[in-house]
Amino acid sequence: MLRSFFAGFFAIVLSLGLGISSVSAATVEVKLGTDAGMLAFEPSTVNISAGDSVKFVNNKLAPHNAVFDGHEELSHADLAFAPGETWETTFDNAGTYEFYCEPHRGAGMVGKVIVE
Repeated sequence: MLRSFFAGFFAIVLSLGLGISSVSAATVEVKLGTDAGMLAFEPSTVNISAGDSVKFVNNKLAPHNAVFDGHEELSHADLAFAPGETWETTFDNAGTYEFYCEPHRGAGMVGKVIVE
C-alpha cells in the first residue's frame, strides 16, 4: 500500500515537472549599416519581450554605435570599427526605446526597440 502511494505521488510530481516549460529569452539581431551600404539600422524597428536582448552587429560604413538618450545603461557609446564587431543589450522593462548612431544621426541613422 505504501509503495503504491509513493509510486502515485512520484507520477504526479513527474507529470507536473514535465508540464512546466522554461521560458528562455530571445535575441534579435540589428545590423549597423544595411547590406546595400546605406547609413541605417537594419531593421530600424524591432519588437521584443521584456528580458529579450538586441545584438548589434557592425555591418557596413563604420564607425557605428547605438546611443539611447536617457538610458545610458542601454547605450553603447564606443564606436565599432571592425566588420562583424558585436555587442548585446538586454531590455528588462516594457517601453519604447529610441536610439541613434552618434556619427550618423544627421544622416537619419535612427532606430527603435519596442519592448512588450
